[in-house]
Amino acid sequence: MNSPKRVVTGHNSKGQSTILFNDHGAPTKLLNKAGGLVLTELWETKETPATNNGELDQAREIQRIEPDFAGSLFRLIEYPPDAIRLKNMDAAAHFSSMGVDISHDPAKKHPGMHKTNTVDYAVIIKGEIYAVLDDTEVLLKQGDCLIQRGTHHAWSNRTNEPCLIAFVLLSAQPID
Repeated sequence: MNSPKRVVTGHNSKGQSTILFNDHGAPTKLLNKAGGLVLTELWETKETPATNNGELDQAREIQRIEPDFAGSLFRLIEYPPDAIRLKNMDAAAHFSSMGVDISHDPAKKHPGMHKTNTVDYAVIIKGEIYAVLDDTEVLLKQGDCLIQRGTHHAWSNRTNEPCLIAFVLLSAQPID
């Protein structure tokens, strides 16, 4: 995946609006343990309300699935076809390396099943993919949107082409 152009606005020393970053986000990373997912971090906030002060690049350096408590993440993930991904996936190692404990997860319908304390806004940019839940699944195609609210879920690409998804993750209270 080629990272898209990322433009981040801010303020100069005179308080005028300006462009702080005009690039491609944090370096795109291939997540081998996740079966070849391609991850591009675009922005992170560490609190709500977020601050618009400062000139630091807030594209995450350390990868975790969830944002900091009261924070948010904006990222792109390209999912290879399951026929490729599942052959190379080490779910336990991947989720552990990204800060998610899957040891207490219920029976899995898909090796990528996991649960986070987040509200995730997902927009399918290219391709199609199934959102897999404990009791159902739904096919999402280019332009479709999903709001994932702390549910046990996975992503299953049953085509022969990669699927690109834009995600905004907001920290959320754990489900009781």
